[in-house]
Amino acid sequence: MSTIPAQEHPSIPADSLSRLQALMAGGQRKLLGLVGAPGAGKSTLALALLQAVGPGRAQVVPMDGFHLANVELQRLGRADRKGAPDTFDSAGYVALLQRLREQRTDDPIVYAPEFRREIEEPIAGAIAVLPETQLVITEGNYLLHDDGPWAGAAAMLDEVWYVDIDDAVREERLQKRHQQFGRSAEAARDWVARTDAPNARLIAATRVRAHHVLHWS
Repeated sequence: MSTIPAQEHPSIPADSLSRLQALMAGGQRKLLGLVGAPGAGKSTLALALLQAVGPGRAQVVPMDGFHLANVELQRLGRADRKGAPDTFDSAGYVALLQRLREQRTDDPIVYAPEFRREIEEPIAGAIAVLPETQLVITEGNYLLHDDGPWAGAAAMLDEVWYVDIDDAVREERLQKRHQQFGRSAEAARDWVARTDAPNARLIAATRVRAHHVLHWS
């Protein structure tokens, strides 16, 4: 990986860019995880890193593609907690990470699911990871969670970065997102307090296990 001038990517801290360069120095496939509370900006950072490396050399595979379908959440009685650890196919996510870790240059394309916010559902086979892709960036809430199948995720990743942001900014961003996708202002505030906030506290407890903390503005 060639040197990335920090001024070309001012939104990414210089120490994080240096760490990214070191991670990719050997030329082999690497898996980088971005973890943080809801609304921390993980998706935005993942796209910034993708741009820094180059789309031809990297791919983003979000954890959110493993949301359980709404019909299954309703069957399980978990629809009002969507986003909690037990509302994902965590075993499926870890299995995908293992496939991505073991993918070789002569192997077929690995297809990953993608979560579509406009319909609040995952779509299978929406993301193609080519065998020559050098860096896979995966982002989500529970990459360092140690309960159930989630406990296997961190072992599949070469590094996990914790994305840190001011809680007030993060919660304001979450409320706007919920309103953008159909909730009233009151319903958005209630969802943030009742669902997002407990998940955020759970995720914050995993910060100590991250390789690097990126302070995101």
